[in-house]
Parts: sequence; C-alpha cells; structure tokens
Amino acid sequence: MRKLINYFKESYTEMTKKVSWPTWSKLQSSAIVVMVASVIFAIVIFAMDFAFQNLMTAIYTL
Repeated sequence: MRKLINYFKESYTEMTKKVSWPTWSKLQSSAIVVMVASVIFAIVIFAMDFAFQNLMTAIYTL
C-alpha cells in the first residue's frame, strides 16, 4: 500500500513542478491546426469514397 501512495505523491509532484504546460495562446493555435487538418483529412476521405462509389456504380451497370 505504501508503494501506491508513494506513486501518487511522485506523480502529483511531477505533474505540478516538472512538466512544462503550454500557454493558452499556444494551446489555442495547436487546437486550430488540429481542427483544420481534421477537416482537410475528412474532405479527402469523402472525395475518395465518392469517386470509388461512382466507379463501382459504373462498373456494375456495364
């Protein structure tokens, strides 16, 4: 039980004193980059799916 308590104490100390957290503005800019990349990725996947669907429909109607 003592090891578990020691683990939580050390984890808390590391998270509060040793970790360098990003600033609010840096966090916002990173979030925007992730959102834009996600939208671009979704559009590419949609385009590939749409093209493949039309290709398969054309092949099956032959």
